[in-house]
Amino acid sequence: MITTARLTLIPITPQTIRDLFRSNSDEEIKEFLGVDEMGFNHYREMYLQGMETHRISHFFFLIILNETNKPIGECGFHTWNKIHKRAELFYLLRQNEYKKQGIMTEALRYVLQFGFTELQLHRIQACVAIENLASLRLVHKYGFIREGTSREDYCINGINEDSEVYSLLIWEWEKQHTKSKLKSID
Repeated sequence: MITTARLTLIPITPQTIRDLFRSNSDEEIKEFLGVDEMGFNHYREMYLQGMETHRISHFFFLIILNETNKPIGECGFHTWNKIHKRAELFYLLRQNEYKKQGIMTEALRYVLQFGFTELQLHRIQACVAIENLASLRLVHKYGFIREGTSREDYCINGINEDSEVYSLLIWEWEKQHTKSKLKSID
């Protein structure tokens, strides 16, 4: 668990999801994860279909707002390839009322640190829809580098859409991290 000024980040692994579905009622799961019926169905599918293979997995954090002690979103990694030390970043705030408050900026700082230090990732990739300006600003803020366009790689509501592909390598993150430490010493 990671605690920040406004947030608590609770780690969620494939085992966490399995344990939730084996030991809790549907309503208890919805409350713990802070999801509606559609969100619950998404997690149930993850549970029923499986979330990992011998080398690909998930690791993410449930974002809890300390003020209310309620889950408001998620941030972490899917398609985490343990052998090649890479993962794709994802993040989500469930209600619009929490957007534009710097919540994801606050969470992502710790999630990236966790990914590079604890999960020992070498590369973190972010695929962002070109019209998602908030996400584009977020990845830029953390020094992700644009690599190009991945054509029609996400299927949303039956339509294949392009993604702008960004990445952050461990040595780039370490360089930024060292600079921010030096600034705070000055």
